Amino acid sequence: MSNNKNELKVIKTEDGSSSIYNASLDETYHSIHGALQESNHVFINHGLHLLKSENKAILEVGFGTGLNAALTYLQSLESDITINYTALEPYPLPIEIIYEVAAGYPKTIAETMILLSQSEGGKPIYVGSNFIFTLHLTQLQTFNFIDKYDLIYFDAFAPGKQPDMWTLEIFTKLFDVLNPGGLLTTYCAKGAVKRNLKQAGFTVKAFPGPPGKREMTVAFR
Repeated sequence: MSNNKNELKVIKTEDGSSSIYNASLDETYHSIHGALQESNHVFINHGLHLLKSENKAILEVGFGTGLNAALTYLQSLESDITINYTALEPYPLPIEIIYEVAAGYPKTIAETMILLSQSEGGKPIYVGSNFIFTLHLTQLQTFNFIDKYDLIYFDAFAPGKQPDMWTLEIFTKLFDVLNPGGLLTTYCAKGAVKRNLKQAGFTVKAFPGPPGKREMTVAFR
């Protein structure tokens, strides 16, 4: 995989928000039907909003543009909840690309995307009083987990592009770091992915997908 700036093109999706096309993968970072509405639907509405606890530990696999993290931070302000947010991203985007993408979002989202994307790898930062963010510039496969999580945003590229991210081994590793009652949410609804999640120990439920996608998946521990 390449994050060479020459391989990346900022695009506008159908809801007016921006995303990135990665030529080396022939893949976009978000749905072309709407980046913002996809992130809100999959990760906020069918992830963050499904958790009951006031204090939440969140793991994001695939930080990308920082959109999911930015939306989660803004939700923490609205709901007055404390969130400890850990993101894994082995291929960080060039900051000039982040600025270009962020220009396609409302100011509060854009500023947060830029701030989080510039954080130093492995060092927690406090954003406001109740959002603690740590970005690890590493692969999930080699990351040594110390903490446990209540919610996992699984936002890797599609199985056809990154098949090594959707295996039984990966989902078993994630099941082991998820607290009882926690959940994993992802845009993907492929049968093989759901079978791997079930074999890893999850209880799997399909939900209606965002615009342009029939279903998405939430896996519960």
